[in-house]
Amino acid sequence: MTTQDTTTPPDTAQPDLAALDGLVGHTTVHGIPALFAPRPGPLTAGLLFRVGRADETLPTTGVTHLVEHLALHRLGLSDLHYNGATADTYTLFHVTGDEEEVVTYLNGVCAALRDLPLERLETEKEILRTEAGSRGTGPLSQMPLWRYGAQGHGLASYDELGTRSLTADQVRHWAETRFTRDNAVLWCTGDRVPEGLDLTLPAGRRFPAPAATSALPVTPAYIGGDDGHVVFTSVLRRSTAAAVFAEVLGRALFQDLRQKGGYSYSAEADYTPRDADFATLTAYADALPQKQDAALGGFVDVFARLRAGRVEQAELDSARGKSLKRYDVPDLGAALLPSYAHSLLLGHRLLTPERHRAELEAVTVEDLREVAREAWDGGLLQVSTRGAEWAGLTSAPQYSPTGVSGTLHPSLEDDDVTLVIGDTGVTLSLPGGLVTVRYDACAAMTTRPDGARYLTGLDGFRVAVEPTLYGDVTPERIAVVDAAVPAEAVVPLPARAAERIPRPAERETPDPQAQRVERRPAGRVTPRFLYMAALATVWPLLLLALVVNGFRESPTTGIPGLGGFLLEYWLVRAAVGLYRAGSSETD
Repeated sequence: MTTQDTTTPPDTAQPDLAALDGLVGHTTVHGIPALFAPRPGPLTAGLLFRVGRADETLPTTGVTHLVEHLALHRLGLSDLHYNGATADTYTLFHVTGDEEEVVTYLNGVCAALRDLPLERLETEKEILRTEAGSRGTGPLSQMPLWRYGAQGHGLASYDELGTRSLTADQVRHWAETRFTRDNAVLWCTGDRVPEGLDLTLPAGRRFPAPAATSALPVTPAYIGGDDGHVVFTSVLRRSTAAAVFAEVLGRALFQDLRQKGGYSYSAEADYTPRDADFATLTAYADALPQKQDAALGGFVDVFARLRAGRVEQAELDSARGKSLKRYDVPDLGAALLPSYAHSLLLGHRLLTPERHRAELEAVTVEDLREVAREAWDGGLLQVSTRGAEWAGLTSAPQYSPTGVSGTLHPSLEDDDVTLVIGDTGVTLSLPGGLVTVRYDACAAMTTRPDGARYLTGLDGFRVAVEPTLYGDVTPERIAVVDAAVPAEAVVPLPARAAERIPRPAERETPDPQAQRVERRPAGRVTPRFLYMAALATVWPLLLLALVVNGFRESPTTGIPGLGGFLLEYWLVRAAVGLYRAGSSETD
């Protein structure tokens, strides 16, 4: 079961725009907070909304992206440099041009948000599905799913399922409630906000970033991944020391894995704010197949060194110096506008350059050691070769802790696989364990007219119910599932072509002609002979047991005596053996 992230958030100051006086100007435009700072040349502006993929549910994934596309449709083709972007916790509309072009763009976006061109809905859905098909997956694509499950920040690992079934009313409601003046921040380069802006949007409220969930019962943990990649992620409390640590880590990985060991081409680390209080640390290294073990060992060794506090002062000074250089730029206020707008949107503190410099100077080697330990303790490592128990990590759950009771439906392909359809959920029994999705914790269920049902739990586990692959999965059993899964979790999918409906793989059977030719060669020891010989061998033992212990049940326990037990056991085994042996022979 997916649980809430119990990490305690740090105490952070509320955004204080007054602290930026003299560096960044601030005002409001139609109720939207606006930041501005001068910079020569064309204007650049960004309109941010505090809504993204992590705010959606699995059945509605893509709704924010759809709103973004629809809002930009009427702008059409233009030489103007503009675009939109949908991230986990925000949506951005940005533009660069002269003042008139910027005003026209921003006004057009807000006009479209007030009245989306929903006649384009099905076309834009198709466009998003095409975009997703060409995007591909990267080595980090599965990390959110394993950490967060099939909800919140974990939805970044999933396709935009909502592009299949979202209705016009759902998309309109999302725009009316999330793309509001109270859930937005505007920033613009220039010594003032441009004249003529009409950013009228409905009133609403500022949505905090969604609470993080966890699908990892124990950390540090590891999962298997694609060959050639070592990936590590962790969640850190946002701080200047944590940002410096990411720089130190990236440099250490590069030096050890590329420059010294020659194991990797890319070895780096990144620090990205997740919400007001926490950030995501990501570290990555690639390697050729023959160097993967060495790259993984070097990766773990770097972390071990940093956790032990073995950080050279030169490493700290170098990382600190790089962070300080961001302030050695002309038009500093304009350069910091996107960062300040993002912090204001999320409710994070606004650090002046002076305050940030002071915090950078105060970071010590001991601070980095503490961050390294925090990062490792909450880490998730993706490895492509051996496991990582040797490094003190625990395998992330591969199976569900429990199953459900219900009707049994054996696989038509594998005798060791059974599907269970119950009143509370579905379970797939595999040789290694159970995979369960309970109806009350079902993130989404896709349905096909042919009866297929794919259920994904909030913890990220999935069970595929394909009636053609299991015995006796009747329409009545499918109806039990349909009645139990919440309606809001159901995503109907179109009919599949007949050749795309899975069929059981044909099992190899002996050639009947070959059976007749070699049915009973002289001297062959048949299975029936072996079982009869076994019975002849143990029968004297059974008789002895009967004499010693008899068939009588214990007067105190009611348990049969040893003789009765042995007789029952061997008779059952013999019956099963003779049945199987007889079924494999032609008399």
